[in-house]
Amino acid sequence: MKPYRWLVALLVVAVLGVIGAQWLAQQDQSTLGQVIVRTGGYDYSTTLPRALLLLVLAWLALGLAWSLLRLPFRAWGRYRKRQGRARLIEALRALQGGHWLRAERLFAAAVEDREVGAIALAGAVRAADGRGDDAAAQGWLATLAVRDPAAHAMLQGERLLARGLPVDAINALDVAAAQPLPPRGLLLRARALKMIGRADEAYGLLGALRQQDALPADELGRLELELATQSLRDAADANLLAERWEAMPKPLRTEPSVVAAYAERAAALRWDEAALRHIEQALDARWDESLADLYGRLPIGHVDSRRASAQRWLQAHPASPALLVALARLARKQGQWLQAQDFLHRALAQGAGADAWEEMGAGFAAAGEEGLARRAYANALHAARGEAAEELPGRDLREKIFDRAVVEDRDAHGIPRLKD
Repeated sequence: MKPYRWLVALLVVAVLGVIGAQWLAQQDQSTLGQVIVRTGGYDYSTTLPRALLLLVLAWLALGLAWSLLRLPFRAWGRYRKRQGRARLIEALRALQGGHWLRAERLFAAAVEDREVGAIALAGAVRAADGRGDDAAAQGWLATLAVRDPAAHAMLQGERLLARGLPVDAINALDVAAAQPLPPRGLLLRARALKMIGRADEAYGLLGALRQQDALPADELGRLELELATQSLRDAADANLLAERWEAMPKPLRTEPSVVAAYAERAAALRWDEAALRHIEQALDARWDESLADLYGRLPIGHVDSRRASAQRWLQAHPASPALLVALARLARKQGQWLQAQDFLHRALAQGAGADAWEEMGAGFAAAGEEGLARRAYANALHAARGEAAEELPGRDLREKIFDRAVVEDRDAHGIPRLKD
């Protein structure tokens, strides 16, 4: 496009020159003003418009001459730039194909290009890492640190994080803290913070990650869920736990893993009422087998109230294995082993696995029935391996039928729900 623009500009100047010459020829020369130049004993005189026109023409001639003088150098520069781009493209292809040494050599040839030199240095580091030459990688990294500190910080942070050194990765990323980190740098920092148990700080970066589209929506949602869960588990006291819980969006506070993390941490901090209340609210809003199981496993008191809530849920979810096992645990804590045993048989008939057999073994052992306890524990091991369990003696046909029979579960419109 540049030659075309120059040609148009010259044509415009030529047309203006012709028009100006015709206008000057029609004017009275005595009224246009005189310009006299004396040099070397000679006087040169002309009209003012002609002098201005001569100056313009001289400036254009000098510009044209300068462009012609620079033309070979510009052509050589464009040739070198094309060669550098070609080397960079070829190096990227070699890196993608795993030709580490060839890729590193091609990247080294493209390092001198100012526009793509940082990209070439980063590629050389990756190529050196690919062939296991840490000394060469450190050399390229040192050059990159001078050329582009931000790119060096992100690449070094990524390498350290991949090697399981999150603290060093954060320190490397802090080098670029003078300017805002790009989305990739924020993501690396969030993952490093998560690895060292500072999920609450990583959770604070989610807003920037979401605003900059650093991850697809589903992956960002999974990361948010992981950080929320870990931040609750890491809460040092009940006040901090409550603060982090209240700061989370309401949809997140209904996720089973988040509710479970909150309840387990609250129970560990002896905040029993809060742990039970939030599990009960979550199960009333949306049934979840893992939460039902946790409700029976929490190492807290309030056994009678928990048993009453579980019995109420059983009317709506009679075929829930997790709920039946939870009821068995609560009944055994109340000293009602026979009822707990009935719940466990029903749970096993509805598809419960190793947890139910393990609870059965613990109940038989506490009741002094060592033979049945050993068989139950063996069945727990078989169930964990995906093997068939051995049937326990003493269960007649009527009881087996009762274990499998459940009340038909219907939705709000009266339509039966299919069992999962």
